[in-house]
Amino acid sequence: MHKIVNPKIFYFGTPVVLISTQNENNSVNLAPISSAWSLHQSFMLGISNRSQTVQNLLRERECVLNFPSVDLVHAVDRLALLTGRNPVPDYKVRQGYRYEPDKFGTAQLTPIPSDIVKPSCVKECPVQLEAIVKHVHDFGDDPSTLAAIEVKIVKSHINEQILMDGEENYIDPDKWNPLIMNFCEFYGIGEKVHPSRLAPVFAPPVRQ
Repeated sequence: MHKIVNPKIFYFGTPVVLISTQNENNSVNLAPISSAWSLHQSFMLGISNRSQTVQNLLRERECVLNFPSVDLVHAVDRLALLTGRNPVPDYKVRQGYRYEPDKFGTAQLTPIPSDIVKPSCVKECPVQLEAIVKHVHDFGDDPSTLAAIEVKIVKSHINEQILMDGEENYIDPDKWNPLIMNFCEFYGIGEKVHPSRLAPVFAPPVRQ
């Protein structure tokens, strides 16, 4: 039986992204977000427009989307309740946030140079996507405190361990176990429950 309820959030499950952006002093900010979806070569990101990440995106117009696997959950959780904003906004103070200028060090993650954009990639993440900002939209109530930011992927770095055998451009979903945020809790993905008739459409071409 269904019941009419009023949930505070609707995080039904999306991949965690560690988004790296360039600060004004050329240091790199690293922040976990949990509202991200893709279509073709673009991603839509949902973030608070009062965050340091959004300020950096508006100014620099570039970032790296780093996708952690489930084994990096402790590193991701170490970034919780940290902000690159100084001073910390009042609403974040009330939520328990503190200012942290060295997000990589705190998370015990390793910055490595990107090829095209200025922000660093996260070495430990199996998927690292360099991206540029295409459009920024207010999202939600008016006046909005949220931004929906469309970015275009300009370079993809994929750990070869999650690629399909014998293929250079296809990720094997049986080898890739992304970290998922589901109603503010961390999850992985389980075993495949059923073959998809859609999968062959996007499968590698048959080699002759």
